[in-house]
Amino acid sequence: MTAPADLSVASREEHDEAAQALFDDLIAKDSRIEPRDWMPEAYRKTLIRQISQHAHSEIIGMQPESNWITRAPSLKRKAILMAKVQDEAGHGLYLYSAAQTLGISREEMMQQLIEGRARYSSIFNYTTPTWADMGAIGWLVDGAAICNQVPLCRASYGPYGRAMVRICKEESFHQRQGFEILLELMQGTPEQQQMAQDSVNRWYWPALQMFGPPDDQSPNSAQSMAWNIKRFSNDELRQRFVGMLVPQAEVLGVTLPDPNLKWNEEKQAYDMSEIDWTEFHEVLAGRGPANAERLRRRREAHEEGAWVREAAHEYARKQAERAKAVA
Repeated sequence: MTAPADLSVASREEHDEAAQALFDDLIAKDSRIEPRDWMPEAYRKTLIRQISQHAHSEIIGMQPESNWITRAPSLKRKAILMAKVQDEAGHGLYLYSAAQTLGISREEMMQQLIEGRARYSSIFNYTTPTWADMGAIGWLVDGAAICNQVPLCRASYGPYGRAMVRICKEESFHQRQGFEILLELMQGTPEQQQMAQDSVNRWYWPALQMFGPPDDQSPNSAQSMAWNIKRFSNDELRQRFVGMLVPQAEVLGVTLPDPNLKWNEEKQAYDMSEIDWTEFHEVLAGRGPANAERLRRRREAHEEGAWVREAAHEYARKQAERAKAVA
């Protein structure tokens, strides 16, 4: 005779099997998974890791550019840069909100970041010594982000995909303003032209690293693609990005700093030099040019903003009490 406890376990297993079958069917049909739908724990954890890292990258990514707001060469450039940094803050909020639908709090995600337990894009651990870096970041870094993120608009998790639609539209503006900065510099004095070229030399390889390690060294890429979170592999996206850059570099008049970059007619793709992954892993491990400074400034901003969060919490509490009293 089967004991009640055994029945409970059997019933739960049958429910999980049916839920897994429904989840697999939705993924196979390229449908969307929504917050109230059942999902495997591994899928949920993968999304929390990816979305929170994306959100952290938007927030930390404000720092290299905000450094130039007061030093922008004109009022127009200052206004555009301020708008861009404001956009990045908004992107972080969209993404934190999407991650919260998976059962993690914003406070926990922020704590993981300021304690150094969470990662963000390694590209933001480089310094920005000249104004031309604002152009290179816009053209190369935001360009790589667009290439990587447009497919995420079709991510299988609904809140993530919907957040990416608006983010990608705004990133397109960021990429265009970066291109315009470099174009204006390349039409200027020899010193300005050299400054633009130097910035491209600094940011080209880190931008290519943004897509992640090679496919055969990427531990999460294959599973994310199987779940339709990602649509293309790291190497596919990197190759697509280089293909976009080459004609744009010709328009700008800059040289991409890869002596082995050339079109391969047989592969219908560009051959390129090997990427220095040692540098990538060093920066990822916290030993980049600005890792410590980025986290220090994030911690300071979090601590200095405590009174704002406390005031907002108290206001929300009082509003809830008033609404309850009226009801």
